[in-house]
Amino acid sequence: MTAFNNVTVVKKANIYFDGNVSSRTIQFADGTEKTLGFMLPGEYTFATGAKELMEIMAGELEVLLPGTQQWQSIDAGESFTVPGDAKFQIKIKTPTDYCCSYLK
Repeated sequence: MTAFNNVTVVKKANIYFDGNVSSRTIQFADGTEKTLGFMLPGEYTFATGAKELMEIMAGELEVLLPGTQQWQSIDAGESFTVPGDAKFQIKIKTPTDYCCSYLK
């Protein structure tokens, strides 16, 4: 899917890590939410509330998922899932465009 129709966009940006990571929240009629964001090169640690599906539209990164000891390379067109109530580490290699879906 390349576009979302009939959504509400929250105007206020989510800004993290001194502006190196930012996103906008989009809300769907059924109550679900996604964030569309952009990450600049660097290393970051994120904490999840809900289970998340991270789809990478552009860029290159490595992710260290909870319960693993090996970094996984992710490129544009690929995705990964993070469990809820967890922390994960990410190394952004090139500017990265992403869509995060919160799963139930």
